[in-house]
Amino acid sequence: MTQTIQNRMIEIDPGLAPFEKDLELRTKLYLQKRKELLGDQESLSQIANGHLYFGFHRVPGGWVYREWAPAADEMYLTGDFNGWNTRSHPMQRGANGEFSITLQGEDALQVGQKVQAIVIHKGRELRRIPLYATRVVQDPYTYLWCAEIEETYKAFPWTDRDFRPESTPFIYECHIGMAQEEGKVGSYREFTENVLPRIKALGYNTIQIMAIMEHPYYGSFGYQVSNFFAASSRYGRSEELKALVNRAHELGIAVLLDVVHSHAVKNTNEGLNEFDGTVYQFFHEGEKGNHSAWGTKLFNYGKNEVLCFLLSNLKYWMETFHFDGFRFDGVTSMLYHDHGLGSAFTNYGMYFSMNTDVEAVTYLQLANELIHEINPHALTVAEDMSGMPGMCIPLQDGGIGFDYRLSMGVPDLWIKTIKERKDEDWDIGKFWYELTGRRPKEKNIGYAESHDQALVGDKTIMFRLCDAEMYTCMSKSTPSMVIDRGVALHKMIRLLTASLAGEGYLNFMGNEFGHPEWIDFPREGNGWSYHYCRRQWSLVDNPNLRYEGLNEFDKAMISLLKNEKLLPMSAVNRWMHQQDKILIYTKGKFVFIFNFHPERSFDGYFVPVGEAGTYAVVLSSDDVKFGGFNRVDSSVCYEATETPDGWFGFKCYLPNRSAIVMKKVKDAPMSEAKRKTAATSAEKLQSVQPEESKQSGEEEMAKKLRLMFKSVKKK
Repeated sequence: MTQTIQNRMIEIDPGLAPFEKDLELRTKLYLQKRKELLGDQESLSQIANGHLYFGFHRVPGGWVYREWAPAADEMYLTGDFNGWNTRSHPMQRGANGEFSITLQGEDALQVGQKVQAIVIHKGRELRRIPLYATRVVQDPYTYLWCAEIEETYKAFPWTDRDFRPESTPFIYECHIGMAQEEGKVGSYREFTENVLPRIKALGYNTIQIMAIMEHPYYGSFGYQVSNFFAASSRYGRSEELKALVNRAHELGIAVLLDVVHSHAVKNTNEGLNEFDGTVYQFFHEGEKGNHSAWGTKLFNYGKNEVLCFLLSNLKYWMETFHFDGFRFDGVTSMLYHDHGLGSAFTNYGMYFSMNTDVEAVTYLQLANELIHEINPHALTVAEDMSGMPGMCIPLQDGGIGFDYRLSMGVPDLWIKTIKERKDEDWDIGKFWYELTGRRPKEKNIGYAESHDQALVGDKTIMFRLCDAEMYTCMSKSTPSMVIDRGVALHKMIRLLTASLAGEGYLNFMGNEFGHPEWIDFPREGNGWSYHYCRRQWSLVDNPNLRYEGLNEFDKAMISLLKNEKLLPMSAVNRWMHQQDKILIYTKGKFVFIFNFHPERSFDGYFVPVGEAGTYAVVLSSDDVKFGGFNRVDSSVCYEATETPDGWFGFKCYLPNRSAIVMKKVKDAPMSEAKRKTAATSAEKLQSVQPEESKQSGEEEMAKKLRLMFKSVKKK
């Protein structure tokens, strides 16, 4: 990447003008640190090679093990290769806190042997797991963790040389261990054989895998990482993870790693913490180095050795396992010294203050440069709830360089709406505002719910809507108004969110079919049970249950949005009516129509579309195959004609609690004068959002709109 940056942040968002100096400082610090790290090298990839030097590597005639432990007084290597003798194999100290040992003989170390590092610090003997260990296992009897020798760089028969991720990500968030129905920890192999085909059939083109980086506490969902270069041994071996990625690529599915560089587990026996006897080797000292809410350790992003370790980690996962990018966890926590706890971020000043960790901002810029340098087609997604300006603006324009940020406010919108409002009080205008709000020129991943909403203590959307009746009334032969409501709203919420809330879309594994209950990892409080730590695929595979309809709707929705390229496209014309609970908007040739009213179905409702032509139904949430009541006749075509006041639209039957998508399948002959009138009509629809209007045909609507436009002109 060129070092020339043309900062366009204020041009993109004029509201940032008062913070011009802060934006200039952001760029200055990034370029300074970049120059400092590179020295006489030309690219970040050249200095992100710690994994190729440190750790265990075969050399001619034997093995070499290298480690970075600047505060250590002595180091030794121990393991079952020497009967766990802690002093028989001393390591030699070199420059810059580097220790090394060479073991002569091809069989001096063998694949599968267990090893640990012994660190002597101020008279203390510390048992440690090598920092760059690529496989870490737990002893089933002592529960102690140690590294296991493996052929990390053994040639794998990759077949994905020409794979490229699709430009618009439809992300299936998943967890390998809970992807099976049996009460146990699932494996890479089982996921490859059983779950990847489901994802392909649903139409998702990207998977985002959680809990891959080794973590000692299974219930942390993988967010308390101990060993940054080790793929979790709970699910199998490294080559099986590679086979998973390779197979996904064969199916046209990109693979993102849920990477955790925002913090690390505080454990000392199996983590980075106090590896060489000091906290400050990787983390800040004192309270600055502790995350008060998570009980974890916080990296010192101002330290070059830490930056090189983390950058090397990104390169390792991309080159060794062929990951296509990353979802960065906990970005908000990284960006602010208070980790964003309790901050509402109500004004721009909160992004540029003494609370901002500028060193973390610099690291994220460097990380994005490296990732896209290694693979220009890679995807990076930021989990940032603060809305930091420039998060998804390119580095050369003065941004932080992510491709997407998660629309984290959207799940909160749906939770609050379902929990706190009666159906008749749902705020249609707020839906539009929350789902379409974006920072200019920054792309979002929209989602209605992720794993966060599925954890024990919370509820998925389907479970909030239906609750206990999911246990007794999900059979297609069992009448239930509660289930009818839940099924209908589940589909509407997902379609509205997917089509409006981002330039990409995300769904958590199983939520597409309304998976019941929550996720609860085995723990003392539940008798170490796996009952809730699994996905019940048999529910969606049972044709007698209503999960099937939700699954089929999700498949049809993804197909429509993906094949018609509707997500990069902004909604143009829009019409909302609070009392009727109607929301209508257009995207190109498509018209999205939502009737959230709990009771009223409208006959002859005027649907404004902005353009004359013939429109046909391409998706109806009320279709019987989606668990609906077939109240929309998909065989009927609708002619959008001009009203006396210059509007274009058609009258249509809109069933309650239903969503309809129509496509213009035929243009209407139109003179140049009428074409201009249609364009003006579209502009009016875009600029005017009436809150109240009783509709009874074209003339009534034209009359109301005429009055509104006069009112707007007077103001």
